[in-house]
Order: sequence, then structure tokens, then C-alpha cells
Amino acid sequence: MSSETTQEDAISEAERDRDKSKIQIKTEVTDSPIIGLYVTHDTNADEVAGAILRANRQDFPVVVAHNENPGIEPVSFARQLQVEVVDLAGHSHAENPKDALNELARLSGFPSLIWQADPADRIDFEAITDSIYSFDEYVIDPPTRPDVDSDPHVLVAIPAYNEEATIDTVVREANPYADEVVVIDDGSSDQTSEVAAEAGATVIEHEHNQGYGAALKTAFEEAAKSDSDHLVILDGDGQHDASDIPQLVSEQNSTASEIIIGSRYTSDGSTDAPLYRHFGLFVVNLLTNLSFGVLRPKSWINDTQSGFRAYNKQAIQSLAEDESIGDRMSASTDILYHAHKNDYHVREVGTTIEYELENTSSLNPVSHGVILVSNILKTIEQERPITAMGVPGFVTVFCGLGFGYWTFSNYISTGTFPLGLAIISVFFGLTGLLGCFTAIILHSLQQHLSE
Repeated sequence: MSSETTQEDAISEAERDRDKSKIQIKTEVTDSPIIGLYVTHDTNADEVAGAILRANRQDFPVVVAHNENPGIEPVSFARQLQVEVVDLAGHSHAENPKDALNELARLSGFPSLIWQADPADRIDFEAITDSIYSFDEYVIDPPTRPDVDSDPHVLVAIPAYNEEATIDTVVREANPYADEVVVIDDGSSDQTSEVAAEAGATVIEHEHNQGYGAALKTAFEEAAKSDSDHLVILDGDGQHDASDIPQLVSEQNSTASEIIIGSRYTSDGSTDAPLYRHFGLFVVNLLTNLSFGVLRPKSWINDTQSGFRAYNKQAIQSLAEDESIGDRMSASTDILYHAHKNDYHVREVGTTIEYELENTSSLNPVSHGVILVSNILKTIEQERPITAMGVPGFVTVFCGLGFGYWTFSNYISTGTFPLGLAIISVFFGLTGLLGCFTAIILHSLQQHLSE
């Protein structure tokens, strides 16, 4: 009887081992604990996505477990975010997902498991990092911090210059979606300030016209002072749809992205811009994305010049302190360079931007385009000297070599030295070498200053 029992126990043990081999956490093991989430069809998928993105931002691996249909929305979101999903069906602790993930994390070699019972909770990663080695238990019930986004303070800022004809409507349309609406009157000569105040806005006046970028900087400073959770920028000419403000704020909450852009060039965005503006925006968008070093169109920001944007608290604070943001219309691009430099996540939400309105931007579109392109090229020269000067210099040197070959070939075949070709060859060669050496020097200086 005892030998039969022993044999049965061995078979049962072998079956359990076989089950465990089928259900594994295959995520690469790191020094950080792995965060475990258990989801059902009732779990809020947006909260799951937010929890995953916040963990990824802090370089904590994540595993999502379920015991239901693998097609449920939280599981689909997890897979789209490239997080490992584990089906606990068949596991000996399937009814107790915390114990199941505990066992799987141990078998995979992770130092510990952070059990996030509710994806809506915001884990205090700083507290975990500071005391990671002081936890006695393998399974950590993480400390959390208050959810500041449960009732976020939304500040809507409207830069305005001589917008008395439209500012009343813009302020009144924005009021229902904001805790406070601030109009930055950039030295208007009309009644913009008075009309905005009557519509219910807080008005900040510049003594003289300083430019769109200067108005934006005032908006960032005001949002930082008021400790706003979200700053939404609207144009004062009525081009933007204020009813889309909740959509931008919601996207920011669910994705934890620092900047959300209301884009006219996403699948659900639209604009009635004339053809020449489309062409101009295409050129500016192309140059801006290439200046980031982003070559894959799928990774591009589709609408780099949309002024309809939402910024979270981190972006507000850093932009309020950044003195490199220009005062003019190029500020929108400067902000994206700031975001790129700080590794901010930028996402786009579809919106409608109208041009067939009276009293829209008075700035000549050609002048505007020249300013933007000049600013982009200047930034490329400063930030990417190898791209801006090294590559063209290298190509120019090869052109010089080509003309040099042509010069000597001509001399050998005719016996006459072609002085014109020789001068062209020397000119291209020296110019190219100068460009290459300048690029190397600027690149070295940039690396030295960044250190």
C-alpha cells in the first residue's frame, strides 16, 4: 500500500512540474522586482495601461495574469504595450492569482514580486527604490501615493494678441472643461483683455507685444505657480475645438504621457486648411521629425505645429524653467525639442482645426514658414553638427575628388592642364574638408558641454 501511495505521489508531483513548465514568466530577469497585475473582464483597461506605462517609465518589468478569455480588453491592451501575459488556467493556484504569481516569479528567478492588487493605485516607486532591500517578504504590497489625477486641476491658457472679436467665445467654450481659464494678452492694442475678463477669464497682460513663445512661457509659469496637474493651450482665434479638452486630459491620464497634441493629421483628425498650408506643414513636419533623428514615418509626430496641446505637471515645471524656448512662433518646435531632449512621451489625439474663420492668425504663412524652417535648421546645426555639416562636407569632398579625377584625366589625354576644373576641384575639396572638421569640432564641444 505504501509503495502504491509513493508512486501516486511521484506521479502527482510529475504532473505538477509539467503544469509549471507550461505556465512560465518568460520576461527577462533583472535586478528589479517584477510587478504582478491580475485582470478580469471587469478590470478597467485604461487603468491597466496606465499602470504598465508608469512601471515601464521606472524600468520595472511587468507581468499581467488572467484566468479568462484571452481576448478581454485589459489583456489586449497589455499585449499592445508588449507586456507578457500569463494565462493561469490549469495552474494549481489559479483561484489565488497572488499565490500563483508568487510561485511563478520565484521559479523565474526574480528577486521579489510587487503585487499590485488594483491597477488604479499609483505605486510610490521612489519609496520602493529607497527601501527595496528592507522588505522581509518576497511578495511586496507596495506603498502608494495619492491619486492626484482623480480630481485633477486643469488650467486652460489662451495666448491672445488683438483677439477681441473671438476671445469671448473661446473663453466661454473652454470654461466648462477647466478649473481656471487664463488669457495671456500679449500687448494687444484692442479690447482683448476687457472682453476676456468679462467672459470669466483671469487675464495676464504683457506691457508690449513679445511674441507667441513669450505668451506660452507666461502660461507655463502661471501653471507651475498654481500647481496645475494639466495645462491645456488653446489659440485665441477660435481655430481649436474646446470640447476636445477632456479627450486630451483623459489621454494624458491614461497614458501618463507628458505632452498630448491635438492633431489634425491623425485618422480621426481633420482640417480645412488650404492646399498651400498643407504643403508648408508637410515640409515643416518632415524637417522637424528628421531633426530629431527619427527616420521611420510611423514614429513621427504627425502635427508638430498644432498649438492645441496638454502638458502634465512634470512638463509644466521643466518648461517653465527652460530659458531656451524662443519668444516667437518657433516656440512650438522648441517645446518639442525640449521634450525630445528630456525623453518625454508625446502622443496625438485627433481634433478639428479650422481655418475658414474670420480674424484667424494675421501672420503671413510664408513668413511663418521661413521662421520655422530657419529655426529648425539652426537647431540641427547646434544639436546635430555631424548631420548638418559633416555629411554635406563628406559629400562635397567626394565631389572635389571627382573633379580632381576629371582634371588629371583631361590632362593625361590632351596634354593641356584644365585650370578651371582644377580650381573647382580644389574649391570643393577644401570646402568639404572645412565642413567635416567644423562638424567634428562642434560635435566634440557639444559632448564636452553635455558632460
